[in-house]
Amino acid sequence: MKAALMLPLVLLTGFAGIWHLQLNIDAQQAALHQDRDDLLLTSPKLLKVLSLEYAPLLADVYWTRAVQYYGEKHAAHDNNLDSLWPLLNIATTLDPQLLPAYRFGAMFLSEAPPRGAGRPDFAVELIERGIRENPDYWRFYEDLGFIYYFDGKDYAKASAAFAEGARKPGAQVWMKVMAAKIAAEGESFETSAFLWRDIYQNTTDAEMKKNALAHLQLLSAQEDCRRLDALADEYEKREGRRATNLNQLVQAGLLQGVPVDPANFIYVIGDDGKVQLNPASPLWEKQKLFDKLK
Repeated sequence: MKAALMLPLVLLTGFAGIWHLQLNIDAQQAALHQDRDDLLLTSPKLLKVLSLEYAPLLADVYWTRAVQYYGEKHAAHDNNLDSLWPLLNIATTLDPQLLPAYRFGAMFLSEAPPRGAGRPDFAVELIERGIRENPDYWRFYEDLGFIYYFDGKDYAKASAAFAEGARKPGAQVWMKVMAAKIAAEGESFETSAFLWRDIYQNTTDAEMKKNALAHLQLLSAQEDCRRLDALADEYEKREGRRATNLNQLVQAGLLQGVPVDPANFIYVIGDDGKVQLNPASPLWEKQKLFDKLK
């Protein structure tokens, strides 16, 4: 009898907790609009206890808030993303099977400002939690490999992540290939291009797709400049002087025409004698930004 009386009391307490929790969430949203980044409730375990069987639903709420928070900060050109990790931490604790929160959340965390929080350490922690909770999901190992490769420059760990993921059910064959290439070569044009192309083709986030395309274009431009520099070296051997523009390479028969970058602007030769992007090209500013963030 006493147990029967206790059950409604426990449920009432739980619902009351959820009601207060929603009030706090609404207060947080108002605070975000005022550029305040304090979270009123940051204990994932406490929230999971209070939410009872509604934990997955509340996880969706927190994941939605994380996406809104990231989007609002990005739109406002505000690089302070201190609340991003607590929001993702809560969402994935409430629902350990919330796969998009792990995958996109890790991208938001690992990217350097202004595109992300610049916290690859939190991104690794988030993905490793995803792996513990979903050990056969091979895409998490792909994400972990990306973080170690692009953000950590830790090629041994990146290779190990791809190799481990390659053993999971349904994993793509290229996971094993990437593990071998990274172990042998570290960072290379082919590997970087392959990984950015995979992000571009598989992400549904518009900003991530735009970012991946920019990296692909810049990688292509860098490879073009490397090849053109080799031709400029050959021109210098023949003529005894460095070319000052690419038309001279055309006139010397080393090029059939002046090549253009992926944005359709001709390449130029800089004051240092090296081929570079045209300052008028939109890729010029992107390259400067990415170089600054390295």
